[in-house]
Amino acid sequence: MKRGTLMGLAIVGAVGALLLSSAVFTVHQSEQAMVLQFGDLQRIIDKPGINIKLPFMQDVVFFSKRVLNFDAPSEEVPTLDQKQVIVSSFARFRIVDPLLFYQAVHDEAGVQARLRPIVSSALRRILGDVPMSQILTAKRADLMRRIAESVNIEAQTFGINVIDVRMKRVDLPEENSQAIFRRMQTQREQAARRFRAEGAKEAQTLRSEADKQQVVILADAQRQGAIQRGEGEAEATRIYNEAFGRDPEFFDFYRSLQAMNEGLGGDNTTYVGPASGDFFRFFGQQSAPAGAGQ
Repeated sequence: MKRGTLMGLAIVGAVGALLLSSAVFTVHQSEQAMVLQFGDLQRIIDKPGINIKLPFMQDVVFFSKRVLNFDAPSEEVPTLDQKQVIVSSFARFRIVDPLLFYQAVHDEAGVQARLRPIVSSALRRILGDVPMSQILTAKRADLMRRIAESVNIEAQTFGINVIDVRMKRVDLPEENSQAIFRRMQTQREQAARRFRAEGAKEAQTLRSEADKQQVVILADAQRQGAIQRGEGEAEATRIYNEAFGRDPEFFDFYRSLQAMNEGLGGDNTTYVGPASGDFFRFFGQQSAPAGAGQ
């Protein structure tokens, strides 16, 4: 075989291989493809496999069939009660109309840029209709559902279906956090002062009741003691009267001895003078009673 013939075959083979590689393309399981000819749609391929296109005349644009994520930047959103919250959110979407998607946003970077203001607007509109307290309750799920529905309505013009929109974090601005912390601290201090005042009031009430009970008990004890002393003194007087009534002379002698004991008691009592008078009437000589010497 001549050398020129071999070179011709080699060139034909190279051109054939180039045409074949340009004409054959593969669509994977997680992809869908759109075949364009000079910018016009020819067909959409959503099943995996090997496919053929016209080389150099047709182009293939691939799109993902998976659920894609969009992370929205954190932004400050006002609520119904004029509170500011910093919301971090994300969205999940899927490409459902490749041609519309290609015409509206061209690629995933384009749809990310278009979704950012839509998600921001939905957050501001829906969270602006509720007070901040509802965002932190079980009603948050309903708010997210409403936000996702609102975003999906606008995003359908891009050929995508927004599956979900979620808030990752809801924070307060630093100045609001400090103000709320100070208000909470003030409330706790007020509650502590109220508890202490109520405790002091209760303690004073208990002390007053105890003092009153003490006065009542002491008064009752003193009354009982006075009654018992009076009864004892009356009984003693009765017994003395009964005993001394049996022998008046002995009673007179006994009382005189008591008077001398009290009047002449101590080591420094000195009496100078005659032992006369009624006070010393028992110091004189007295005859012994009859039968005393027997």
